[in-house]
Amino acid sequence: MSGILRALFGPRVPQAEFEANRSRYLLPTLLLSAARVLLLLSLFLPYWHMSLEAPQYPDGLSVTAYVNNLTGDVKEINALNHYIGMRPLEDAARFERAASVWMAIAMALLMEGAAFIHSRWAVLLALPAVLFPIGFLVDLWYWLTTFGQNLDPRAPLSSSVKPFIPPVLGEGEVGQFYTVASAGPGWWLAVGCSVLVVVGMFFHRRAYKPLHDRANAIAGTEGA
Repeated sequence: MSGILRALFGPRVPQAEFEANRSRYLLPTLLLSAARVLLLLSLFLPYWHMSLEAPQYPDGLSVTAYVNNLTGDVKEINALNHYIGMRPLEDAARFERAASVWMAIAMALLMEGAAFIHSRWAVLLALPAVLFPIGFLVDLWYWLTTFGQNLDPRAPLSSSVKPFIPPVLGEGEVGQFYTVASAGPGWWLAVGCSVLVVVGMFFHRRAYKPLHDRANAIAGTEGA
């Protein structure tokens, strides 16, 4: 194996070494495999939920966000938003919703690659999956802020509501509406994926760094 490929893919595990320490080398792969399963399962579950309560809606209204679509009382909330000059919910994160499934598949493939690569570059392949749950909330905050801070002044009730930022998580008030926002089970599965990736990378380093150091020592001896 050339020096460039060795630096990229890392040292291979000798068969005798693998048989003697099977659990050490299998554990990172198993953890990353479990992380991939959690990430892909999360696509079928809600990532975020918001409920709205007001006197004229005793049963409340709610919207639930999956990674690629919105469900719930979307039409009713859009009608209310129209009166205060807020754009329809479907206008937010169009690209993110269209690309989310493919992004998750790409992250799953990158995690598979991280299990195969036995060098420090594996961390870069696993990093998107680690950052994904935070990225989802940051992107959600961006769109909520953009919509809440850019109300149409020509709307019928624009003068009754000042620009606002709906809460990404927790409680808030918008006009006479009381809102409660919370992360959904899909988002928590993505968090679980992130945790497994971090743990997997710890054991990945513990398994393969000694081999890397040993290979460097041998190369240094041969070059002396």
